[in-house]
Amino acid sequence: MNVLSAIAAPETLAPLLHVLSRNRFLPAPPPSLIFCGDGDFRAIGAEFLGHFVARGGLAPHERVLDIGCGIGRMAVPLTQYLDESGSYDGVDIVADGIGWCREAITPVYPNFAFHHLDLAHPLYNPEGSLPTTSARLPFADESFDFICMISLLTHLDMMEVGHYAREAARLLAPGGRCFATAFLMNPPARAALEAGGGALAFDPSAPGPVWYADPAAPSAAVAFDEDTLLDLFLRAGLRRRPGAEYGHWSGRPTPVFQDLCVFERG
Repeated sequence: MNVLSAIAAPETLAPLLHVLSRNRFLPAPPPSLIFCGDGDFRAIGAEFLGHFVARGGLAPHERVLDIGCGIGRMAVPLTQYLDESGSYDGVDIVADGIGWCREAITPVYPNFAFHHLDLAHPLYNPEGSLPTTSARLPFADESFDFICMISLLTHLDMMEVGHYAREAARLLAPGGRCFATAFLMNPPARAALEAGGGALAFDPSAPGPVWYADPAAPSAAVAFDEDTLLDLFLRAGLRRRPGAEYGHWSGRPTPVFQDLCVFERG
């Protein structure tokens, strides 16, 4: 049963998300299959559903694409929000995650589909057959109203980020939104890192425009100069809404971990 699609006001969202985060009857993967993301599977999914609705304006009838859907952390709470006229497609490069989602979610929620892309990534799919920058996602132009990229840009190089920005612009209908998380290097982030409160070992004195928390494993955590990343999306045709929410990855006292951005197609 869809318990959240009747949400109309922000004040009703928090208690319902609280219930959702504790719903033991919703599917959750075994710990051995969770290959990305820390923390409680249900609680983090519920948290991001709240961001999608409150910050991204996600409506129950919209068509959602989840790029880097992983093991279904975003998909599971969305089953309780999207109604029968809405739809969800998730794509990921890890075959085991897609397999679990197809077995646990799609049979109960047929408007949720999952697609494996055999793209190469040094951490998550080192034997992948195709480079990310040459992959056209298997959907027609303007097929979606809402695209999410959660913990995706934080594991890509600049060319790959630009490629996904262009794909998002192609796939979004006019007025569509792309909700993305990132590590954005800017003066407040640098100052917080210099003060020693950061959760990741980015060097704020490095020139950028790209920073690696672990140079020995560059794709483990990637930060971008904020203006550089915004320019990549703007060149693709997506403008960020004002009022990004910055995270505490750098040591700033904020409630979210990664920086939250909403890009919109005109």
